[in-house]
Amino acid sequence: MSDLFSDQARVHREAAAPLAERMRPRTLDEFVGQEHLVGPGGVLRRMIEADELHSLILWGPPGTGKTTLARIVAEATGARFVSFSAVTTGVAEVKRIVGEAKEALELQGLRTILFCDEIHRFNKAQQDAFLPHVEQGVVILIGATTENPSFEVNAALLSRMRVYTLDSLTPEQIGALVDRALADPDRGLGSRSLALAPDARDFLVHAAQGDARMALSTLELAAALAEGSAGTPATLQRADLEAAMQRKAMRYDKGGEEHYNVISAFHKSLRDSDVQASLYWLARMLEAGEDPLFVARRLVRAAVEDVGLADPRALEQAIAAQQAVHFIGMPEGALALAQATVYLAAAPKSNALYSGYGRAAREARETESEPVPLHIRNAPTRLMKELGYGQGYAYAHDHPDAVVVQRHLPDKLVGRTYYEPTERGFEARVAARMADFEELLRRAREEVG
Repeated sequence: MSDLFSDQARVHREAAAPLAERMRPRTLDEFVGQEHLVGPGGVLRRMIEADELHSLILWGPPGTGKTTLARIVAEATGARFVSFSAVTTGVAEVKRIVGEAKEALELQGLRTILFCDEIHRFNKAQQDAFLPHVEQGVVILIGATTENPSFEVNAALLSRMRVYTLDSLTPEQIGALVDRALADPDRGLGSRSLALAPDARDFLVHAAQGDARMALSTLELAAALAEGSAGTPATLQRADLEAAMQRKAMRYDKGGEEHYNVISAFHKSLRDSDVQASLYWLARMLEAGEDPLFVARRLVRAAVEDVGLADPRALEQAIAAQQAVHFIGMPEGALALAQATVYLAAAPKSNALYSGYGRAAREARETESEPVPLHIRNAPTRLMKELGYGQGYAYAHDHPDAVVVQRHLPDKLVGRTYYEPTERGFEARVAARMADFEELLRRAREEVG
């Protein structure tokens, strides 16, 4: 009788679970996506079929099957499956779970798969708690993370695990999962005789951004909202899906790798003069809630690093955008950032100033003890004058064309060239002015000599 009641309780639990949980694949044949891992000849499929388990990390975006794969591995290999989240579980709980795993291994010969969701949220010291148990084979650790393990997982632990990368699901794969959920009468919505209008389905599979959980959760809520307002609808429309989704959650963690991926795409699009891509990445950041002043700082950086004196107004535009955002706030400030973005992307490019300063900075570090020439030192005291400070200094404005023949670099650095202007944009005029100065200086030397 206890087994009967237990089975009934399980059925009720499953029926009350969210659609995404009910539709979670239970076998590799049900699994959709990640063909490189679980398709014919895929490394995880071969591992499961050979029953050769090892500790691993599943790295990929949300809703791509990390938890599902871990459960399938446990089910297919007959291992115990213990799941916990790094957000809610501490080291003490891990020790308790490991103790039970050791007992199960010694008394029953049962291996334990310890699935740690969001393993990157454990700090490095907490991650160390896994090390001896992974090394001894007490547990098979499967960690799931949306962040780059190279940055977020302890190097010692990482060296004892294999990393497998999961990709975002394609719209076609999301569509297959949605269709399955609509058709399945037991675990899905099949008993409700629901359908999706073509444009509604197209909206859902693209708006989910490769996240199966988001797609199924949106579908379930849309069905519930539509049924509550108009009885049981035969077909869900796009408006039903939009109402359920409201504003799709953008995959953008301001503290994670995607943050750096997107800002990198933004900066490189600016550098490569791609106006359209620059605007898109700007919008991706701002619509996901990025700090607009952070974006403004990146614009300033791009203005001086990639445009420089090819268009001196680029820096003015970037600073003006920063001031505008600070003054009027968001969302209005987004237009100021957009204006600066388009200006910088369309501006002529030169990194001559960036490179020139880099060369000067390296030499400054290497020659920091080189003395300043005496004649260009100030002499505010009698002793300094007696030591020769400022003697022989030629005041430029007292000479034709404000050109004087005198050294300004330390003796060992005379003749060095740091800044080499290009012929692009305003920088061509800077180059011409420098060339004019060199010619005037040559004539002045001839007159002196």
